[in-house]
Amino acid sequence: MSLFYLGEFEPTLRHAEHGTALYDAKQHHTLASLYGYDLGMACLAYAAQALWMLGYPDQAQQRCHEALSLARDLSHPFSVAFGLGHKAVLHQFRREGRAVCESAQELMTFCAEKGFSQWMDMGTILHGWGLAVQGQGDVGIAQMRQGLRRSQSSGTKLGQAPVLAQLAEAYWRTAQTDAGLQALTESLAVMETTSEHWWAAETYRLKGELLRNAECEMRSTEWTPEACFQKAIDIACQQQAKSWELRAATSLARLWQCQGKPNAACKLLAPVCHWFTEGFDTADLLEAKGLLEALGG
Repeated sequence: MSLFYLGEFEPTLRHAEHGTALYDAKQHHTLASLYGYDLGMACLAYAAQALWMLGYPDQAQQRCHEALSLARDLSHPFSVAFGLGHKAVLHQFRREGRAVCESAQELMTFCAEKGFSQWMDMGTILHGWGLAVQGQGDVGIAQMRQGLRRSQSSGTKLGQAPVLAQLAEAYWRTAQTDAGLQALTESLAVMETTSEHWWAAETYRLKGELLRNAECEMRSTEWTPEACFQKAIDIACQQQAKSWELRAATSLARLWQCQGKPNAACKLLAPVCHWFTEGFDTADLLEAKGLLEALGG
């Protein structure tokens, strides 16, 4: 878990798979009373998230399904909430707004029955994000801010940096550039405090997208949209996070297309896009391939 939040995705997967291989439900499920959740389920859930980061969205879905199935088979409520939360997050990674809302609603209903406030707050945030990306920006942003306030009031630090970046995305989608950039400033400040870097590449990519919409006086000479996209790509490459790299490369290629540099855009995006061996129906790959076709690649 620590490796994942630090942005060390390949070691995360290696440790999670090792844990899964060692896990025996009859022998180890009793440890859930000590740690709060079943460790076999947690290994599968974090393997799923690491697999998505590393560029294997289909395998990630399979591991996530296995994690939730195990939690339900064990009838361990907090492990079920954990699995439901990770399912909603994985849909968020895949940019599946409707599925995020459905999974988040299931999570919130379950947590309301069991009294799990932490996952209830996360469900509220995820549901709001799902609404925002489906065009219900004002309602979605209000829900996200509500969930974030409740989470902050409980003293929780983990997850705040990515949630603030997700809030910035919702502002971006509703053309609220100033609010989006402010949320990203807060996100980056929290990130430096907690060293929670798993959303770092996407945070800089979103900063680039917001700066593209910003008034000239809001831009700095250091952080141009291009510089932000390149920073996102650099972080993703360092983390071996192919999914983040694809998204950032698509943003930079689109910028270069608008600047009349189609050849450079194609040269950047094509190798990243063609690296993938699965997930061809995901929004990110469909968008990248559509842009490549427009570039003539």
